Amino acid sequence: MSATLIDGKRIAGEIREEITREVKVFKNQNAIQPCLAAVLVGEDPASDVYVKGKQRDCEKAGIASTLHRLDANASQEKLLKLIDQLNADQHTHGILLQLPVPDHIDSRCLLDAIDPLKDVDCFHPENVGFLSQGRARFSPCTPQGVVELLIRTNTPVAGSKVVVLGRSDLVGKPLAMMLGQKNEQGDATVTLCHSATRALHEHTMQADIVIAAIGQSRFLKEHMVKPGAVVIDVGISREEKSLVGDVDFDRVRMVASKITPVPGGVGPMTRAMLLGNTLKAAKLQRSSA
Repeated sequence: MSATLIDGKRIAGEIREEITREVKVFKNQNAIQPCLAAVLVGEDPASDVYVKGKQRDCEKAGIASTLHRLDANASQEKLLKLIDQLNADQHTHGILLQLPVPDHIDSRCLLDAIDPLKDVDCFHPENVGFLSQGRARFSPCTPQGVVELLIRTNTPVAGSKVVVLGRSDLVGKPLAMMLGQKNEQGDATVTLCHSATRALHEHTMQADIVIAAIGQSRFLKEHMVKPGAVVIDVGISREEKSLVGDVDFDRVRMVASKITPVPGGVGPMTRAMLLGNTLKAAKLQRSSA
């Protein structure tokens, strides 16, 4: 048995085409071009690659993008001033603070300062609150990307047992909330596991869907996965000259029914969801103007 590969790159491409058509309609009807502003602090090579990729995605979808690059020693006050300016700019609809930021910067303070209507990453506490109540203004990009992968591969979620490995604010906690909510994308029975979980394999072995998001390369082994389970790998780490995920891919694919690769699985979906949120932000600001 070998698992069916979930091609996140192909699915993300389909979603980008859908968004591109929606952007064209929105621009024609409102004479407004959605715009995403990215704020990059320092010279982190990985962040630079991510931001450039997001800019290319925007261009292809008909979304404008701006990059605000600051030195690694930029002050908290300077960043807050920039965010205030972007909040006030009616031509900027989404604001993306590229993480991580240098240690002397309080990222939570900056994220809280972003206008909730421009918070396309869904980090602002107001938007997290809406998400927890099942009436999301925006859905966080990586968790929504995972949900879309499940939907578009006809993976049953309602009634399924789901184990999420990792409780980060970025992925684990919001994803567990989303999959457990009473709606057409959720209704799963969700267990959120983390570093203090005892007998972890006993939880994962019961899961119909396992989602690994802990940042430990090749952590999920084949003996931890129920035969026929669906495995979604959110992690990405570098090993020598290759990128690997949180799942021991070559071994787990022999017991799973479906599995995402790294790269080419969840990553492209995250970027596609960012485009969708930017368009949604432009629509929300247009309707509230």
